[in-house]
Amino acid sequence: MADKRDYYEVLGLQKGASDDELKQAYRKLSRKYHPDFNPDNAEAEEKFKEINEAYEVLSDPDKRSRYDQFGHAGVDPSYGGGGYGGGFTGGFGGFGGMDDLGDIFNSFFGGFGGGTSRANPNAPRRGQDIQKNIIIDFMDACNGKEVDIRLSRLEKCPDCNGSGAEKGSAKETCPDCHGTGQVKVAQKTPFGMISSQKPCTKCGGKGSIIKNPCSKCKGNGRVTVEKAITVNIPAGIDDGQTIRVSGQGHGGLNGGPSGDLLVSVTVRPHAIFERDEYDIHTELPITYIQAALGGEVDVPTIDGTVSYNIPEGTQPGTIFRFKGKGVKKLNRSDRGNQYVKVTIEVPTNLSKKQKDLLKEFEASLDDKNYKKRSSFFDKLKQAFDK
Repeated sequence: MADKRDYYEVLGLQKGASDDELKQAYRKLSRKYHPDFNPDNAEAEEKFKEINEAYEVLSDPDKRSRYDQFGHAGVDPSYGGGGYGGGFTGGFGGFGGMDDLGDIFNSFFGGFGGGTSRANPNAPRRGQDIQKNIIIDFMDACNGKEVDIRLSRLEKCPDCNGSGAEKGSAKETCPDCHGTGQVKVAQKTPFGMISSQKPCTKCGGKGSIIKNPCSKCKGNGRVTVEKAITVNIPAGIDDGQTIRVSGQGHGGLNGGPSGDLLVSVTVRPHAIFERDEYDIHTELPITYIQAALGGEVDVPTIDGTVSYNIPEGTQPGTIFRFKGKGVKKLNRSDRGNQYVKVTIEVPTNLSKKQKDLLKEFEASLDDKNYKKRSSFFDKLKQAFDK
């Protein structure tokens, strides 16, 4: 893992980027490299995994703080050979990392407040989360949908009930470390003999030994199971958001709880609708005659087509608001609005008769029919007269 790229570099950001910049970068890159958009492209798939890993860390304030302070070692226990200690190995004159440094202080000064505490290797441990990515249609994001997600996860072995030992047998406490997973070793240094603790080699730091491993899980206590999970995508979910499904991640160890399933959602763009949080924006092309005379037009919304009376003299770029016709707000009953921008299509491919009629019509008009045009030329004249 020594060549793992910086998470900010992966997302094309500078350290200290805002949450909005982070979300925008993730949306852009995840859409670009998503496997559904890049079938049979192994390089795109790897980039997509890298992007999601970076976003998972940087979008979590606690993980981001640790990453900013310690780099990969602050968020990945396996990075550099063992968590925070692994990240600093050899950084203090060749001592074996932070644990050894703590033992040295213990030897000279009695430790920090009575000595260092070590986690019980046999204590219940929560299972890891599972990250999945799905692509849904724009309308499914607006209205909600149930999605079946297939995943492979580690579950408690049914044969040994998670103990790792064959039926009729049990784990035994390691005789070397007495269940602590650590053994004391003496180390000769320029300061004399220093006592430190290392993972027990007999039990591999687990604190227990399985002499007769379970034949189904090979002593791991967990087995890989293929599952189909039905996930409720709530109405109002937005592109780049993540749904947490509690307890559907990998099973825990030593009786610990299961992790969660994290479903990251990518929303396909729509042909005519654009979304801004819970508001919907669209453009409506109307004819020159409809704009001039007004009239009833059909307006598309995410609920279907509705009728609307365009006022007489509607100008290009006019925006009409349709209250409550936007997207339902997450975990709420109210909705955003829809904003419809009018564009006026100028007719083309006119016949001679049509052109003559337009010229006749134009000749019948004067300045009172063109407020913006007459105002423009008035301002222009005033500017030159100064």
